[in-house]
Order: sequence, then C-alpha cells, then structure tokens
Amino acid sequence: MRMCLQGAPRLWLALACLALSAAVTAQDAPAPASSTATPPLAIPLAKAHAAAPHEASAPDAWGGVRTGNEPTLSDRVASYRIDAELDAARHSVKGSEQLSWRNRSQHPVNRIYLHLYLNAFQNEGSTFFTERSVFAAHGHSRAQATPAKGEWGWINLTSVQQGNAALKWSFVHPDDGPATDQTVAAIDLAEPVPAGGTLTLDIDFVSQLPRVIERTGWWGNFNLVAQWFPKIGVLELPGERGATQAQWNVHEFHFNSEFYADFGSYDVRLTVPSDYTVGAVGAQQGEPSEQNGKTTYHFLQHDVHDFAWVAAKGFRTLDGSWQGPGSPSVAVRVIYPPEYIATAQPVLKATLDSLTYFSDTLGPYPYRTVTAVVPPFNADEAGGMEYPTFFTVEGDKAIDKGTMDQWNIDFVTIHEFGHGYFYGLLASNEFEEPMLDEGINEYWDDRMLRERGQRVLAPGSWLRRAGITPSMEAFAFERLDAGLAHPFDPLGQNSWDRYSTSSYGTVYSRTATAMHDLEERLGKDTMAQAMREYYRRWHFRHPSAADLRATLIDVSGNARAVNEVFDQFVYGTVRIDDRVVSIDTSRVLPEAGSWLKNGQRTELTDDDRYEQVAKADDAWKKSHPDTGRTKPGAFPIRSTITVVREGAAVPQILRVTFAGGSHVDVRWDDDRRWARFVFTGDTAAVSAELDPEHKILLDDNKLNDSRTTKAYPSASRRWTADLAALLQSLYACLVTL
Repeated sequence: MRMCLQGAPRLWLALACLALSAAVTAQDAPAPASSTATPPLAIPLAKAHAAAPHEASAPDAWGGVRTGNEPTLSDRVASYRIDAELDAARHSVKGSEQLSWRNRSQHPVNRIYLHLYLNAFQNEGSTFFTERSVFAAHGHSRAQATPAKGEWGWINLTSVQQGNAALKWSFVHPDDGPATDQTVAAIDLAEPVPAGGTLTLDIDFVSQLPRVIERTGWWGNFNLVAQWFPKIGVLELPGERGATQAQWNVHEFHFNSEFYADFGSYDVRLTVPSDYTVGAVGAQQGEPSEQNGKTTYHFLQHDVHDFAWVAAKGFRTLDGSWQGPGSPSVAVRVIYPPEYIATAQPVLKATLDSLTYFSDTLGPYPYRTVTAVVPPFNADEAGGMEYPTFFTVEGDKAIDKGTMDQWNIDFVTIHEFGHGYFYGLLASNEFEEPMLDEGINEYWDDRMLRERGQRVLAPGSWLRRAGITPSMEAFAFERLDAGLAHPFDPLGQNSWDRYSTSSYGTVYSRTATAMHDLEERLGKDTMAQAMREYYRRWHFRHPSAADLRATLIDVSGNARAVNEVFDQFVYGTVRIDDRVVSIDTSRVLPEAGSWLKNGQRTELTDDDRYEQVAKADDAWKKSHPDTGRTKPGAFPIRSTITVVREGAAVPQILRVTFAGGSHVDVRWDDDRRWARFVFTGDTAAVSAELDPEHKILLDDNKLNDSRTTKAYPSASRRWTADLAALLQSLYACLVTL
C-alpha cells in the first residue's frame, strides 16, 4: 500500500484464555446453535503484541517448498463461493457466501474466527478510529476523513449455518482493543471439524461501504468493494512463523495494519447496474448475463488469499497483454474515469514493465490477469492499494513527462504491482511483519528503477520549463524519509505498536535503505540471487523475517553482515553516524632535545632546528624548482585523520586524498568509538571521506562524512542540488514512501 508524507508458555495460555473470555461481547441477533455438547477447544490466539519471529520456520512449514509439480499452485486451505449484488444507490452489497475451510491441525476444532473488516468504519469506537486519534497526533497520515451522516460503513452477519444448524457468534478482541470493536467474530460450531477435515459454512451478510476513508468505499458512482466479506482467520501450526503450538492468527483491523489469510479459490458472481464498469480479482468467466437493467459477472481465481472488485458508472477501460517465460498469457486492463484519461497509458506501460522485471528477477508471474484501477477525483484514499491480480493507483489530468507527474505515476504503479509478489504470492503476515511486504517491496521497486536508470524527478512543469530539473537516485531519496536520526520502532515490529504513523511509514523507506546497505556488503548479484531463492522457497507459503534472514545467509555465506543488519534494524533501533572530525598535518622535523648517539651526547635547540630546517628547505627548493606547493620542503609530512562513531558499528572505508591528487583507502571495521589514522609521506592530506562510494545510506548524517583542509565548493553544490530535489519533491506532493 502507498503511504503518505513476539512460543506461548502455560501461564500465558491461561491468562490469554481468561482475557479472551472477558473480551467476548455477545451478539444479539444470531439464533442458538443446535448443539453445545462439546465446549470450544483451547486453541489460543496469536499474541496481541506479536512481531517478527527470531527463529526460522520449520522446513515443512505450510506443506514445504512448492516445486511446481503439485496438482495446485498453492495448498488451498480456505475457499469461497460468493453471490453478491450491489445496491448502487445505497452503496451496499448483499451477499451469500459458502466458506470451505480445511483443518490442517492435529486437533479437532470447535471454534473458528472471522474477520469483519468493514466494521472498522462503523463508528469511532472501533480499533481503527481509536488508534487513529492517537497516531495522527504524532505524525502525518492519510485516512483523516470523518464520515458525515450516511457515510459510515459496516458488515452485518444475518445468518451463519453449518449444515442445518444455525450458529451463534460473538465479538472478540485478540489485541486488547476497545470492547466496542467488532472486527473479529468467534463462531462456535455445531459439530467439530476433525483433524484433516473440512468445514463448510453458509453465511449471509450485508456490507455497507463507507464513503472512501482508506482502502475501500464509495464516492459518487464509484465503488471500490474491498474488505467486504466475512473472511476466516489463519490457523498456524507449530514451526510456522515462530508458532510453538497451534494458534489462531486473527488480529483486529488496526489503523496501520493490513491483512493475512490462507490461500484458496474465489468463485464470485457480482450483480451490478448494467451501465456500470466492473473489474475484479481473477478472470471473468464467459459473457456477463443481463436482466432487468442488471448485469451479473462471474469471476474465478484459484491460489489467492483475497478478493476485491470495483463497480463504477461511466468508467473506461484500456487493455494490453503480456507474455513471459514460464508465465501464461496475461491480460492487462486499466479501468479509469474519463477525467484521468492521461493516466491510463502510463499505468498500462508501467504495469507491463513491472510484469517483465518481477518475473525476470523473482519468478514467473503465475496468473492470467492484472487489473489496475484509477480512482476518480475526491476518492484519492482508494488509490495505492493492492489485492491479488488487482490494484489501485493514482490519477492525474495531465502527465508532463520529465517531471514528478511522470515519476509518481510510474512509481505508484510499480509499487502496487510489486505487492502482487510480496503481499500476494509470498503472502507474509502484514499485521505482524509489514516490513516483509511494504518494505521489501519498496526495496525491489527501487532496484527496478535503478536498473533502468530512472531517477526521482523533482520539478513540476513550470520549473522544468525554467530549466530547473533536479533529480535524485531512488535509494538516496528513500533515506530522506527513513527516520534514521530517531528510529523509534524496529522494522520487524508489528504494524500497530508504533510510536506514530510517521514511524510506521519508515517501514517502507528504512527497510529499503537497510536492504540497500546489506546489498552493498553482499554484492548486488548475490543479493539478487538470494531474493530469487527467497521467492522460490516461500512463494505460496507465508515466510517470516527470520526465514528471509536464513535465506540471505544460506545464499551469501556472509552470516556476519546479514545478522548485523537484522539485529540492528529489523530487531533493533540503532542509529549510525560515523564522521570525520579533523585532519591534522605537520612536518616531520628534527626533534629538539638532548640525544645520546655513539657514546656522545648532543643537544638540539629550537633555534638550531629552525636554522637546520631553513637550510634544508632552501636546498630542496633549488633542486625541485617545479614542485610548487605540493611538497613545500625537504621533510616528510604527517597527516592524522580522526574519525568518531556516534552510533552502531558498520564497516567503513576511509579515503584520504593528498595534495597532487593521489589517495589511499583504509578500512575501519571494528567497534571502536573513535580512531586515528596516521599517514606519513611527501605530501599532506587535503581531504578525508568516509564511505566515498556512498554505499552506507543508513548513516544518519552524510554531511559530516567528509572534511577538507580548505573550502571545497563542489560539495556544497552537490548538497544544494539534493536539497533542491527534496524541496521540489515536497512541492510536487510526492507522498509515496
């Protein structure tokens, strides 16, 4: 998504059960279950403050590595058949859902949990709105709209049945959210699901879309229908993402968090007014059927873990196709409002380019469709959101090439498509480990931009016409928003235990920066090989940060570098700031004092030394008339460079340049808080620079990385240009992290 400028011991289990019992709020409407003979089994919920695990998953987690020889792409656990009809006037959806869920555990299951995401938008008592009031006070964020009358959203369960038994449900609060939150429901089953057995539930529901607040909703005749159906939580098994026993991973809908679900199939029929344009996850099956001014579309997609769709009156489509090695023929569609026609072609091209890059560098794209949606004016909060085979972007009325307009459209499209791999195919837990999706995706997006030479373009149209065209390399731009000076939260922290929305936002840029610096230590080719292996091992599974770390170590063989970056940034909050403090030069002159040599004691006074040095210098200059000021005399010169480490240790190169242009590189790779490097030779040091090739972007203050013995205007020109790029980026309202 686009952003704007922790094994459970028995004691914990007992406490969790007590807390869960206290958190249950009975639902008034449901009918009683037909059987209550078997009490719910004590399968605990994932910890409220769970974050990135430290231990790698078991080799057979989620059924083991998918080789491509299996009968299905994914191990399908939860599948849905849904019939839904849009009431366009009310922006509501009436749905009937048949949920099939397979119990992968060795235990019978008497209780399951459903996400009811739309209830995040029904009132200010939800976890979403409660957290928004805190986070928004400590950092700028999107999703600041306050619904007016008739603009709230919710989802009502009208019936849940297991066979002929009507089931009852209750609202629970796995993350200790407010008792008024209703985004997670517990369903007590009439009959347990045996180990390895399959549950079938028939669910009727009504979803009321909110006026677009974040990620979903309506504006005018535009309806982005997302987080809209009852969706089962994930039952994790021991050895999967740090779990030490079977546990339900089913978090509330938080202000910052997104989603996590099992793979399965989605067979969905959508009925809408006949004059509405429709797009959805998956491929349309056959021709739509029309009756009484309404049209029913049938979409089917296997091996995904979510479903979203759009229905909008008066929207247009632009189609393309793509084919790559190992992939099926892919139909690519852009759905857009007429006012943003200028956006359609750039979005289509960026999508096609992304298909090629991600398929070539990670693995073949396995689906037959990609749909990109451009929301209309006043529905910006629906833009920049991802679902499997389906994503939303941003729109502009005009795209001025060579300006931020073009770069922003390209980057947002690449980023949202990239989620199809890191959120979609790798399917990491965005609740607990947002860095694995948002952050690693951002890193791979920046690699794509770098490899095709596409820099961040700062100017708006009028500046470009004036000949002012500052630009910046993508990774250099990322570090500006990475919060390197005051990293409040580890990158591996969950999405809601954050200091602020701004701190959460650094998941994007600080992760990208950390992976860039790790890449510089491992090598670009090694990093590329490691990420391809990460995808091979973990696509259609659910990796953790520990699984990513293990893969990086296995491929690179450099456990030290990988562990340092993960310990410092994924699991820690270190700051890096190495700086050059001083350059001291002096001539190595005869030393005054009393000396014993060959049994005789002699004395050299300061005056004697002065005369000796002057005489030697005069003779030297006469014999070296063309030397000039490079070496002004007969004696060697000692240069002492002092460097200081204000934060965590990081391997550094110190480049010392001498009069005449020669330079020496030395390595500073220890944990000393300060160090001095001494050089003696014919010429004096005139400058010293840490990280001369600018590989360590995690360094908070790059301005103090270098020092010269005299004014050096090119440095100020460089940083002035970078500052201009930043200011113009802000001017252009670039809010993509």
